[in-house]
Amino acid sequence: MKTALICGISGQDGAYLARFLLEKGYEVHGTSRDAQVSLFKNLDRLGIRDRLVLHSMALNDFRSVLQVIHRVKPDEIYNLAGQTSVGLSFEQPVETMESITLGTLNLLEAIRFVNAPIKFYNAGSSECFGNTGDRTADETTAFSPRSPYAVAKAAAHWQVANYREAYNLFACSGILFNHESPLRPRRFVTQKVVTTAIEISKGRAERLYLGDISIRRDWGWAAEYVEAMYLMLQAPQPEDYVIATGETHCLEDFVTEVFSYVGLDWTAYVEVDKSLFRPSEIAVNRGSPQKAHEKLGWRAQKKMKDVARGMVDAILCDTSPDA
Repeated sequence: MKTALICGISGQDGAYLARFLLEKGYEVHGTSRDAQVSLFKNLDRLGIRDRLVLHSMALNDFRSVLQVIHRVKPDEIYNLAGQTSVGLSFEQPVETMESITLGTLNLLEAIRFVNAPIKFYNAGSSECFGNTGDRTADETTAFSPRSPYAVAKAAAHWQVANYREAYNLFACSGILFNHESPLRPRRFVTQKVVTTAIEISKGRAERLYLGDISIRRDWGWAAEYVEAMYLMLQAPQPEDYVIATGETHCLEDFVTEVFSYVGLDWTAYVEVDKSLFRPSEIAVNRGSPQKAHEKLGWRAQKKMKDVARGMVDAILCDTSPDA
């Protein structure tokens, strides 16, 4: 039985990954800053909390990281922790930088220190690419970050590459494009659109206020993307991979799909609020999953319409979070 340590297990990706690894027969450990008081709602929602071993760990404290790794003795570590909101990163740039870059560095240094054959996955982000325009970003595309979050993720990406080359660690980054699910908190625009549209359809809300609805994103389904994380650590050699659907849609398309699915015309209820625009925004992003398909055998099955409808169904039909 392999042992996995998931840092950031309480988030969307951490919860789905934990369930996936349990189904693979892993012993799964997870961390939170204070495991005794954390709610772990996503783990409860997936019905897996009682099958996990949870630890308190502060990623910005090297001693804390080292203690947990010594205690767990994992075969694989998945780093999904740190600040996850692009919008919030403009309000909390220092916390964003520290939680992502220092946390990643502490994990890498701890793995080097214990000198054990631990495989390490780091959650990268398509935000690092910035505006791709008409181009499709792949593993060779240069980074051009446009937010504190993206700057931090870019720094963490190069930390991983440096430790892989300098110390021969099995360390890789998954450069994931937008991936959504019913486990997303409402501060993410996709969940905001879904929950507000449903509230309007039930007469509990009147308007939905959004920022720039012309932005274009490559939206996938989170429960599928965690499989790609796992596959990266099963590959013969550690490499970085772009994980995406290869399709791009504007936010207006997502809004249209959600409102249409609940029987409404979005134009009667949605208002663009310029106060919600970010200081700098990515106009278009699109990823190429070709390398992941060729080397890992991974391909996204659900595209934007499936994502939108799946998120609505999870609320309206009270289905499981990955139905």
